[in-house]
Amino acid sequence: MSTDTQERPTANVDAAELAKFGALAHQWWDPESEMFGPLHRMNPLRLAHIERLAGGLAGKRAIDVGCGGGILAEALAARGAQVTGIDLAEKSLKVAMLHRLESGAAVEYRLVAAEDAAAAEPGAYDLVTCMEMLEHVPDAASTVRACAGLLKPGGLAVFSTINRNPKSFLFAIVGAEYVLRLLPRGTHEYAKFVTPSELAAHCRAAGLTPCDITGLAYNPLTKAFALGGDAGVNYFLAARKG
Repeated sequence: MSTDTQERPTANVDAAELAKFGALAHQWWDPESEMFGPLHRMNPLRLAHIERLAGGLAGKRAIDVGCGGGILAEALAARGAQVTGIDLAEKSLKVAMLHRLESGAAVEYRLVAAEDAAAAEPGAYDLVTCMEMLEHVPDAASTVRACAGLLKPGGLAVFSTINRNPKSFLFAIVGAEYVLRLLPRGTHEYAKFVTPSELAAHCRAAGLTPCDITGLAYNPLTKAFALGGDAGVNYFLAARKG
């Protein structure tokens, strides 16, 4: 079993966001939970997307930035990657470690900010994933720079976040939180949403070259997710390092 380490966090964190996720940490591995159920339903789809973009996962060193309870980190490990998961939500990490005891997943977890991880292990990873995190941090560009710093030359970063436009406000906040109640109210703040052009600019400034933008759509009738060309609400952006 891997040894988990605890390191000093930096300032690019919203205490209210940590408290929000900490209060719901016990629900991470409940596929029917209001907060995390959607992640369980989309996880096979996003895993396949990441694996396709990366050209396979077996034998690759990967780090999941903002890993939460470990849903994606465990899935990456199951596909053969050597995985580290990092987060600043201590309760969520403890849930991830407990679930690892049940699943036997070969994942190392660390309580550390992406910026500190990049300073400690520059250029150490083939793959960096950062899912549903950029819209929860004060400085998305700082997180992107850290992800770039963690990558080896030629390595791949895959981000997922929410676009900022009237459609995303209607679907991701009004629809998801108030009408369909897919998420607890207050999960997202519209001002923190990141447009694809902004994220692409952050990537380029950090030495990453965007190579793919794919939308993620949700059907409330079938409760199914699907990938496609519409990045108007949820989307993935992949970028390679120099």
